[in-house]
Amino acid sequence: MLTMQFIREKAAQVQQTAIHKHIPFQVEKLLEWDVTRRDLLLQTESLRAERNKLSKEIAPLMKEGRKEAAEPMMARVKELNEDLGRLETELQEAERNVSEMLMLAPNIVSPDTPVGEDDNDNVEVRRVGEVPSFAFELRDHVTLGEMHDMIDIPRGVKTAGTRNYYLKGAGLYLHLAVQRLALDYLAARGFTPMDVPVMVRPEALNRTGFFPTGQDQTFELADEGKWLVGTSEVSLVSYYSDEIVDAAQPIRLAGMSACYRREIGSAGRDVRGLYRVHQFAKVEQVVLCKNDPAVSEAVLQEITGHAEGILQLLELPYRVMSVCTGDMSQKTYKQYDIETWMPSRAAYGETHSSSNLLDFQARRSNIRYRDEEGNLQYCHTLNNTAVASPRILIPLLENHQQADGSIYIPQALRPYMGGVDRLVPPQPERSEA
Repeated sequence: MLTMQFIREKAAQVQQTAIHKHIPFQVEKLLEWDVTRRDLLLQTESLRAERNKLSKEIAPLMKEGRKEAAEPMMARVKELNEDLGRLETELQEAERNVSEMLMLAPNIVSPDTPVGEDDNDNVEVRRVGEVPSFAFELRDHVTLGEMHDMIDIPRGVKTAGTRNYYLKGAGLYLHLAVQRLALDYLAARGFTPMDVPVMVRPEALNRTGFFPTGQDQTFELADEGKWLVGTSEVSLVSYYSDEIVDAAQPIRLAGMSACYRREIGSAGRDVRGLYRVHQFAKVEQVVLCKNDPAVSEAVLQEITGHAEGILQLLELPYRVMSVCTGDMSQKTYKQYDIETWMPSRAAYGETHSSSNLLDFQARRSNIRYRDEEGNLQYCHTLNNTAVASPRILIPLLENHQQADGSIYIPQALRPYMGGVDRLVPPQPERSEA
């Protein structure tokens, strides 16, 4: 979160950022409540000081039996208590309003973040890999999944409603293989692999910046007072909440977990297939580092590079996009999306996201470290999707399909797939004459 001092000094910048990010935040309203809060606090402290002074004067008079001399002061103390009761109630309301509005204040964006309305205004940074051409009729991932008996969407809908599915046989093994590939890739680069809670208290989502603005995308567990996370970022950052960490070197974490997302606002969008589903799995990178912008920028490039490295191992063409203001969340300072080529869409589709949050998340989560002078500082936090499945199965199946319906398995995945180099659709059983 931003500090009140920063908002006072950069009010116009914060308001403009809120407009660009489409966040209903009024900085003037917050500043008005802040002035009211500070004024009430001064009045309250002044009356408390007067009451304490009078109480010290009353005590010896009462001890000496001079009640008459103490009575005017006692009457004044009674007035002060009544005034304090009223002021404290008003102060609590002002503090509550300041606190609630602060939770809506957006993080500022980097100078090189493009200004735009939505993902159509994201700016391409680079393309890697050749988009394939096919000399046969293209099949989408749903058709391929049905041919190989590895994806069953109708029964997923029957069991759990729209945007649900079953993965079977080779589909499940591919789902697990891409996650294990990503996890091993990150572990070899100094990340600590972690299995994390996916059912968390609401304060974990508030502290990591997913509430209040993203609450409509999150599944609540009835009568539990808990919520299902849409990314292990929530649990990985919360692991260090209210702690002082050693940030001499960046702390690198890799969470592998199931994730859940309501997809509110996406009615009618991406209804066919596995692109936009309620339940999925991710391997997530989270890094905590010193609050030096140069350090966190270097980490942002590093974790984005890890996601690219995994896509290159999967032998998939992709492009890196600089995300514009209108497509960014409240908490994000700078963001890249990686879009992988999806033949059935004849377009690149988002498969990865990489973000630098500066100290926005660490302030909410109260994660600090001691600098070289021994002073406490808030960390910078960053996150990136190393791989998300089943969405990554879309380009994996479609780009690697062959004319006969078989699917080529990239070399890096073969050790996780029992050594097979391709998947062959099962042949229908022949009936005996």
